[in-house]
Amino acid sequence: MSQGLFITFEGIDGSGKSTQARLLATLMRDYGNDVIHTREPGGSTGAEDIRRLLVEGDPGRWSPETEILLFTAARRDHLERTIQPALDAGKVVISDRFADSTRVYQGVARADLRGTVDALHDQMIGKEPDLTFIIDMDPEAALKRGLARNSGEDRFEDMGLQFQKDLRAGFLALAKQYPDRCKVINGNQSPATVSGEIQAVIEAWQR
Repeated sequence: MSQGLFITFEGIDGSGKSTQARLLATLMRDYGNDVIHTREPGGSTGAEDIRRLLVEGDPGRWSPETEILLFTAARRDHLERTIQPALDAGKVVISDRFADSTRVYQGVARADLRGTVDALHDQMIGKEPDLTFIIDMDPEAALKRGLARNSGEDRFEDMGLQFQKDLRAGFLALAKQYPDRCKVINGNQSPATVSGEIQAVIEAWQR
């Protein structure tokens, strides 16, 4: 590819987006692309340090305002050290979450702070994906799956079912706001079926 391609995966906790990001990374490599598979919060040394502050511990550990600042700091480091260098080198970057998660988690579901999120994003990040897959799934089933992982990174799952329902509504509203880059995929299917639908979108989108 003569220029990089930036693809992100979004969705509620336990929706299967991490699995699908990994599968797409494999597919894009099979197509002959140089692929960087990364995640948020994280994806660079500094951002991974911040990740532990955000996803571990008590649900009330941080206010929504503090979370926005921490996520933005992690994202800036991720952008500087991982995403932008890879795009400049013509690589495909596939990220498990990016700015849309902050728009929904802190901007809508936790508090009415979307304006703050967008203002910080414009000033400190200024980057949007070329294509975003939103894996839409039943919140109750996704929450059970997420908690069953027992990963130790359950801070947002521990906020409960209503929070996951609010997240789902937020992601679906976001898809309507950005219809050109956001593609909603039904996650209430087998991983292979979901992956096949994503592959079809990629092939049609790149024509």
